Amino acid sequence: MVALVLAAPPPVAAASRSGTAPSSGTVAARQQGSPTPPPPRLPRDFRGKGKWIVRDLGITVPFTWEGRDGDSQMIAGGPQYPIWFTNLIYHDTLYTLTYKWPGLNEHPCSRIPGFNLEALNQGFENARFVGPETLRGTHPQRKVNHWRVGVVFPELPPGNHPRLPLALGDIYVDEHDRGTFWQVLQFGVQNLYDPELDEWLVMDTFEHRPGTVTLPRRCDLPE
Repeated sequence: MVALVLAAPPPVAAASRSGTAPSSGTVAARQQGSPTPPPPRLPRDFRGKGKWIVRDLGITVPFTWEGRDGDSQMIAGGPQYPIWFTNLIYHDTLYTLTYKWPGLNEHPCSRIPGFNLEALNQGFENARFVGPETLRGTHPQRKVNHWRVGVVFPELPPGNHPRLPLALGDIYVDEHDRGTFWQVLQFGVQNLYDPELDEWLVMDTFEHRPGTVTLPRRCDLPE
């Protein structure tokens, strides 16, 4: 399980690729008329709780996302849930470890060296601004800026060329703070374990204070 925002991801706000909005809420676009805001930027220190939603599997599990001094960690589910995984940016390396997933029998810890918070935020710099929206299924209703990021292979000019969406995502950040992430839809090859290749994360809270980041022992072992 490789997260876009991490990584990186069915819930509160926008319609999924099938055109069906998540049951927990709908999105109402607000009128545009202001200059394009700055793109999303994940802060060095933060902590938040919410839900990870794999809609086509009918699975919703608790989710935490925390950052400390530039490192960050996502944890979805746990040993008592049908899915359980963690994604980390830790000491300039991206780690992904899936403990549980339907139909998955192997559980290696994957490592992608040379990836850090700065690289992630540089990727966000190329995001496309979709527009301002209101997440009506949240309490309170949240006014957000909707951004779309993606990596498509191969890079080809416009025209009739075969392309593969390696990592695509819709990111919803607070309209007044691009460093407060409220929701992410991610889809593409990075969601390889999911039959529909799409997953959501929806945050209930997001605070700008240091969280806890712990590298799993399995990832700390030599390859």
